[in-house]
Amino acid sequence: MDSKRIIEHIVKWLKEYSSHSKTNGYVIGISGGIDSALTSTLCALTSKKVIVLNLPIKQNKTEFERSKEHINWLMSSFNNVETFTVDLSNTLESIEKSLPNKIQDQLTMANTRSRLRMATLYAFAGHYKLLVAGTGNKVEDFGIGFFTKYGDGGVDLSPIADLYKTEVYQLASSLGVVKSILSAKPTDGLFEDGRTDEDQIGATYLELEWAMEYTTKNDIGDLTQRQKDVLKIYNTWHHQNKHKIEAIPVCIIPRN
Repeated sequence: MDSKRIIEHIVKWLKEYSSHSKTNGYVIGISGGIDSALTSTLCALTSKKVIVLNLPIKQNKTEFERSKEHINWLMSSFNNVETFTVDLSNTLESIEKSLPNKIQDQLTMANTRSRLRMATLYAFAGHYKLLVAGTGNKVEDFGIGFFTKYGDGGVDLSPIADLYKTEVYQLASSLGVVKSILSAKPTDGLFEDGRTDEDQIGATYLELEWAMEYTTKNDIGDLTQRQKDVLKIYNTWHHQNKHKIEAIPVCIIPRN
């Protein structure tokens, strides 16, 4: 993969999209993970206005510190970047007091966190006339649907959604993203126990990339037991999350 050419292509695409939409630039939520680190850096390279938000919600301290480290690096590297920290912990607590206890399972409240962040990103986007840049990669957005509908999936455009996770790491490394993020295990940051993506999914991104490629080919070679297990994990996630991956179904009314 020619990292330099791909970076140039994405940055050019981002510039043109913002210009055509008559917006001033981009706003991105920084999670302390590799995807938001790469996305924010690519947006900063456009020379357009970029706002990066640190949005802790009862956050794991390590994740919060990684976010701050990346934001500090961005601020020192680009003069078109500014930042805000908006602690949404009290907002989540207010929602928890309002919702019936019986519906407050871990996944429901994790998704609620993500949707609170989305609403905050759009508050800044609307005020500053910016676009919300998505941070999902190819496996998450089109393979297993590993995102929150109307949460981190609620964006205006997706600069890195045609990149596998391994490619995200390659581009981020070439751009000088801080080592703490390059070496961190991927996590969505939506659970207080700091569980990783692999903990939740049951497979690594490298395995999921293999499965995503395998399902598009007619390769019928012998598979190891682990490969069979990974394919099952991939297919299960893909099918149960099709409602996220595909366009919203519309009931078409026959006009005759």
